[in-house]
Amino acid sequence: MAANFWTSSHCKQLLDPEEVDIVPPIDKERGIGVEDFKLIKLHMANYIAKLAQQVKVRQRVVATAITYMRRVYVGRPMTEYDPRLVAPTCLYLASKAEESTFPARLLVFYIKKLYSDEKYRYEVKDILEMEMKVLEALDYYLVVFHPYRALSQLLQDACMSDTTQLTWGIVNDTYKMDLILIHPPHLIALACIYIASVLKDKENTAWFEELQTDMNLVKNIAMEILDFYDGHKMITDERVNAAMMKLSK
Repeated sequence: MAANFWTSSHCKQLLDPEEVDIVPPIDKERGIGVEDFKLIKLHMANYIAKLAQQVKVRQRVVATAITYMRRVYVGRPMTEYDPRLVAPTCLYLASKAEESTFPARLLVFYIKKLYSDEKYRYEVKDILEMEMKVLEALDYYLVVFHPYRALSQLLQDACMSDTTQLTWGIVNDTYKMDLILIHPPHLIALACIYIASVLKDKENTAWFEELQTDMNLVKNIAMEILDFYDGHKMITDERVNAAMMKLSK
C-alpha cells in the first residue's frame, strides 16, 4: 500500500465536484435523474453497511467498499452495472483489498436472508463475474485512504479525544455522500472535527490556525455535511423505492 496519500492512485483520481453525479444518457432514458442517482448510491451505501454487519468486517472495509461503489458510477450507467450486484461485489472486493476476506457464498447467503426481492438475489458466479467488471471500472486501483487514518491523532492534538465517538460517527456519515471522491481524506477528517467542536461548544480556532490549512475549504466541506443531514430528513423509503423502480423499467 502507498504510504503517502499525495503519491497514491487515490490522490491522482480525485475529482472536481461537477464530475460526480453525471447521469449517463442510457440512465436518463430510463427517467433516472440526478436526485435518483444520488438516492440509489445512498441506498447502496446503506446496503453495503447492512451486509457488512452480517459478514462481520471492520468499518474500514465498509468505507473502502462504498468508495469503490461510488467510483464505479463515475461515468458508468446503473442500467448496465446493476447497483444491487455492484454493491455486494464491492464489499467482497474490499474485503480482499483490506485483508479481511470472507467467502463469496457467505455473502450470497446473507443477501438472501436480508432481501426477499428477487432483484437482489444474485449467485456466487454473478459476483465473481461482476468483480472483474468492477476491477476494470476502478482501473485496478484498489488503494483507498480514509479520514479515519488521521482522525485519532488530530483529535489528540486538538485535545478533543472525548469527542472521538461523535467525530467517528460523522466520518461514517460522509460515506453517504461523494466527499471521498472529491477531497483529500485529512480535510474530511478536519471538517468532521470542526462540526464536532461546534456541536460540543469547544473553542479551538487557534488549533485550526496552527495547522495552516485552508479553513474556507474545511468549512465548505463541513457545510456540505450539515446540508446532507438537513436533506437526509426528507428521504423516505417511498422516494428510494421510486428511484430503484426506474432501474427495472
